[in-house]
Amino acid sequence: MLVYKVVETSTVTEDILERILNEWVRQGWTFDSIQFVVRDASKRPSMAFLFFVRETDPSSAEEKGA
Repeated sequence: MLVYKVVETSTVTEDILERILNEWVRQGWTFDSIQFVVRDASKRPSMAFLFFVRETDPSSAEEKGA
């Protein structure tokens, strides 16, 4: 069973995105995609959503109440 994790950040810099990616990959998640929120008045993103996935055993998810 695939489980998804969404991480939101309002600080969209190379350092912050790199820290988020490394943190969640170290915890066993696989990076899936990233979505940026851009306002009309600026070309620079004001927010980012990073999506991660990982495979879990369905029986262990039931035991944890997921």
